[in-house]
Amino acid sequence: GPEIVQETTEKIVQIKQRIQAARDHQKRYADLKRKPIEFQVEDKFVEEPVEIIDREVKRLRNSHVPIVKVRWNSRRGLEFTWEREDQFKKKYPHLFTKTAP
Repeated sequence: GPEIVQETTEKIVQIKQRIQAARDHQKRYADLKRKPIEFQVEDKFVEEPVEIIDREVKRLRNSHVPIVKVRWNSRRGLEFTWEREDQFKKKYPHLFTKTAP
């Protein structure tokens, strides 16, 4: 009857306290590894191309346009775009010195 309800309630309270203690311990441990980072108003994040993943030739009516698939370092995670090879090579020639597919 009521004793079982009381016992169960006490055990639930104990379990909640232990879970909270474990969370607090994990947070303290993680906070020790955290380093403060300071930013200035003029700081920027510039997305840069990381590598060329693939190459294709886009066939248009009267011409063929070489394009490259580029992987970017993006705040949104992995990001890929297709770019015209000639324009991209002018802007980022260092990516073409490596052996790309």
